[in-house]
Amino acid sequence: MLVAFNLRPALTTVGPLLTTIRAETGLSATGAAILTTLPVLFLGLASAAGPATIRRFGADRGILLAILIVALGLASRAVGGLGPLFFGACLSAAGIGLAGVLLPGLVKRDFPGRVGVMTGLYTSVLCLGAAAGAGLTVPLRDALEAGWALPLAAWAVPAFAAALAWLPFAVRERPEMFAAAARSKGRARFWGDPLAWQVTGFMGLQSSLAYIMFGWIPALLQSRGLSAIEAGFMASLMSIGQAPSALLIPTFAARAGDQRAYAVGLILLTLTAFLGVVYAPVSLVAPMTVALGFGLGGTFGLGLTIIVLRARDAASAAGLSAMAQGVGYSIAALGPLGFGLAHEVGKDWTLSVLLFCAIASAGMLCGLGAGRNRLVGVPA
Repeated sequence: MLVAFNLRPALTTVGPLLTTIRAETGLSATGAAILTTLPVLFLGLASAAGPATIRRFGADRGILLAILIVALGLASRAVGGLGPLFFGACLSAAGIGLAGVLLPGLVKRDFPGRVGVMTGLYTSVLCLGAAAGAGLTVPLRDALEAGWALPLAAWAVPAFAAALAWLPFAVRERPEMFAAAARSKGRARFWGDPLAWQVTGFMGLQSSLAYIMFGWIPALLQSRGLSAIEAGFMASLMSIGQAPSALLIPTFAARAGDQRAYAVGLILLTLTAFLGVVYAPVSLVAPMTVALGFGLGGTFGLGLTIIVLRARDAASAAGLSAMAQGVGYSIAALGPLGFGLAHEVGKDWTLSVLLFCAIASAGMLCGLGAGRNRLVGVPA
């Protein structure tokens, strides 16, 4: 749970301060779009390193390595300036990607009879970490009476605390029941399996929707007249709204033989709530933001649950997780970049909204395939 808490603040703390960062550094809208895109790309690149990490260190030590990378990336922001900001964002995102790809295999290994509950628990705590980062960064800046660099770097403290908490697991050897995934040629089965690609597509496209919101909802809300603190609070509400669905959806979805209805329903909710945030009266922004978070949290928890459910064993879960998150986050990286560029080209949010709708529609199509009661690598 402590590790999970630290897998989002690096991504959600920049958005509330993005307007301030641009004003003080002269960062362009294109630069801001790149700043929100590069971390997601590094998530994908690091996720692909999951099997090699298991082979070299084992999953438990791999988690320790990942959370230390997150902490170091966050701490590097204290230097200030755009260089350390971009470097820290990419480094911490790499740690997040590595930890994220290892966790589903750990759940399959250590809690094979409670996949839904455990996936729900750690994803809900992950969402609470995202909420804390979005909602507390601006008040932290004001309390420290500092610029933007120090409050961004302060989130390294809970990350180092999580590393200390995980240290006993890394020191003590535990059986690596899914290390075979890193040594075998089983990944080839995944790359040639249409179901694996549907799982990957769903994971990537729903993640794209989330990372668009992590990076751009504060700026979108400020364009509607909210202050930086109000926009950060709304972003925090969105993340808080993710927690209950991230907890409940995996639990219920794991009990169902088929997850297609969950996939379609949650993405429709996400899309409807997003349109409400953009176009509904400002008085309705708060409930729409919570509903948006509920949809995003549910689809994220469902994506991780589907990875585990479509795998036959811990070894398959590790391999499928590496593919789904490695390729999926690379797909997701295009969302924030495209959303920002569309806003700059159109001078308003219309083109960005159309892009969001297109990504949501593609996510539903992939969900209809990924949600079927089948196993990757097993003929229908």
